[in-house]
Amino acid sequence: MSVIEQLKDSENFFLLAGPCVIEGEEMALRIAERVVKITDRLHIPYVFKGSYRKANRSRLDSFTGIGDEKALKILEKVRTTFGVPVVTDIHTADEAAMAAEYVDVLQIPAFLCRQTDLLVAAAKTGKVVNIKKGQFLSPGAMRFAADKVVEAGNAQVMLTERGTTFGYQDLLVDYRGIPEMQSFGHPVVLDVTHSLQQPNQTCGVTGGMPQLIETIAKAGVAVGVDGLFMETHEDPSVAKSDGANMLKLDLLEGLLERLVRIRQAIK
Repeated sequence: MSVIEQLKDSENFFLLAGPCVIEGEEMALRIAERVVKITDRLHIPYVFKGSYRKANRSRLDSFTGIGDEKALKILEKVRTTFGVPVVTDIHTADEAAMAAEYVDVLQIPAFLCRQTDLLVAAAKTGKVVNIKKGQFLSPGAMRFAADKVVEAGNAQVMLTERGTTFGYQDLLVDYRGIPEMQSFGHPVVLDVTHSLQQPNQTCGVTGGMPQLIETIAKAGVAVGVDGLFMETHEDPSVAKSDGANMLKLDLLEGLLERLVRIRQAIK
């Protein structure tokens, strides 16, 4: 059974969750262990998320990672330790084959979702390819991004909604885009935490509105999204990347319990 089949083989939504970036092995394993226990109890198919490197930073002095190979090996250890798939971002075509040795899902960042060479390279690995919708694109335009992967010989595609640019420093989620992208025949994920970013702040560090995580997630589940994406950290205030919009790990279990009830109600 493929990873996508495993994720969809449930009456529940599936979950991609973990820290924004891999900061160290112990931290990654602690977060994975807690989320695995929660998702197992709630029967939520789970994929551990962690970026091995952050390429899209506002400032040159922003944290980008602990080293590619070191971080990828930590992702692999999470996979083997807990028996769950793992997902990470790639940024250039030559990263695809390297990352594919360690992970199950290759994620295409929103700003790069139209990059043909990147999409084709990801497709050729045979891994699941999760394409985040560009903040500057309509949902309908994502059909062409998905088609590039499929036409390159890989039908294992997911599409992720992560908000649309609204002015210079804000994003909005248009929930009409979820069923529209589902009509293309691929699972659709709602990236809850990145949808709450407030980019382009004058300080050079992206802001966020984590107090609305539950609101965005509830609406997505009510609309019928296939999966949810959330970045979570033990203490977002000290996270090395995207702390302004991550969910505190202690809040995850209660949130997922409430979201499962909504899923059951609409089913």
